[in-house]
Amino acid sequence: MAKLTIPAEERMYPGHAACPGCGPALAMRLLLKGLGPRTVVSIPACCWTVIATPYPTTALGVAVLDNPIEATGASISGLRAAADALGWNDVQVVGFAGDGGTADIGLQSLSGMLERRTDALYVMYDNEAYMNTGVQRSGATPWGAWTTTTPVAGALRGKMESKKDVMAIVLAHRPAYAATLNPSFPEDFERKVARARGISGPRFFHIYAACPPGWKFDSSETIALGRLATDTGVFPLYEVEAGRYRITRKGGALKPVAEYFEAQGRFRHLTPEEIGRAQEEVRANWERLSRLETAV
Repeated sequence: MAKLTIPAEERMYPGHAACPGCGPALAMRLLLKGLGPRTVVSIPACCWTVIATPYPTTALGVAVLDNPIEATGASISGLRAAADALGWNDVQVVGFAGDGGTADIGLQSLSGMLERRTDALYVMYDNEAYMNTGVQRSGATPWGAWTTTTPVAGALRGKMESKKDVMAIVLAHRPAYAATLNPSFPEDFERKVARARGISGPRFFHIYAACPPGWKFDSSETIALGRLATDTGVFPLYEVEAGRYRITRKGGALKPVAEYFEAQGRFRHLTPEEIGRAQEEVRANWERLSRLETAV
């Protein structure tokens, strides 16, 4: 495969309000590089509302609309209809929502957008909790993780429910294109953005978005942690088009998930036996994904 040149032009301004090492900020930066200037982004209440649009400023060099936390899917459906009515067929309409506003509060709106076959891109940047309001657990918080609403004390061992499989929910709607992306692998990221840009219909991105203060790791380690997430199988990189799965990063044998867990304070309480349970779940998920890739 030819080496991809990542666009040089920036569409995210410096001086924004993101934390040092912010994964969602890296995700937005790479996303806008690939989508170009004819883009409108709808953002619900989330970290990125604070980062991008504290009145009267903006951190983005594209059109931005703030919308209620539960309404991203409806918002981009409306934006697409308005753009089409104006004859702006070249405009990329994007919803950029966190995991809480997607997997939980906004799930019905996402489902409606997919069912209506809206020609737009819905992005879930996944920092695995409601980070903007104080690190409360979301449906996308992984099993065993500490959050302020899943504490660790005595018999309390963090979140006791598995991470919600939002991609499986999305794929049940048969989108035109769906993919997982990780800013720690920028060439894979930009290839998928370019692919989505060239497809009409409902598209969905699930983007890994590490959060240093919420996950309790040093902000200088964001890229290294993201690489560990994929290379341990915790966050595999793949795409689905026309029902066909393709894994886009295979690095041989997966690294032990203990390496990933031990790098974050939110998992530091887990015993070797508990980490072993997580390892088994990751292994089963990887084997399932591999079978889906080879299925005809």
